[in-house]
Amino acid sequence: MTSRVLLAPDDGSLGPLLRIADDRLAPDTGYGRHPHADVDVVAVLLSGSLRHAWAREAVLGPGDVAVLRAGRGLDHDEVAGAGGAHVVQTYLRAANPGAQPAHDVLLRPSGWVDLGRSDARLWLGEPGPDVPGGLRLVVRDGEVTAERGEGPVEDASAVLVWQLDPARPAWAD
Repeated sequence: MTSRVLLAPDDGSLGPLLRIADDRLAPDTGYGRHPHADVDVVAVLLSGSLRHAWAREAVLGPGDVAVLRAGRGLDHDEVAGAGGAHVVQTYLRAANPGAQPAHDVLLRPSGWVDLGRSDARLWLGEPGPDVPGGLRLVVRDGEVTAERGEGPVEDASAVLVWQLDPARPAWAD
């Protein structure tokens, strides 16, 4: 597995955002069973397949989104399928710390994705003139870059846009 951290602000400057990672897993490999608590993890599968194992198992395909709300804590694993997996994982401070853990899988959403929180919005779509402004993760030739911007996005295979509440969270003061 390789993981490239695209952003990891530790000062609260991006509100609830803790980290964005561009992960690549070899065929039939995973992260290993590991714990999370008081974090929301949003995983967008760019290519391959990924078996997400927690209370129930779900197999994600390209374009699918898994939203893990760790709440008071859980253990889980993600394992790539026979063709490996390329996934962008975004870690946000939990919207409801200490809550009951939950996990949702959204099949190939397009446009705004309902994450059930008011401080972070995710948009998924094709490049073009209608890409909203914000923190953009642009996929070109299999490589993911992070950029802030407005206006059209061209020459890309996919675009993810995060709009984050700019208020500094209480923990950053």
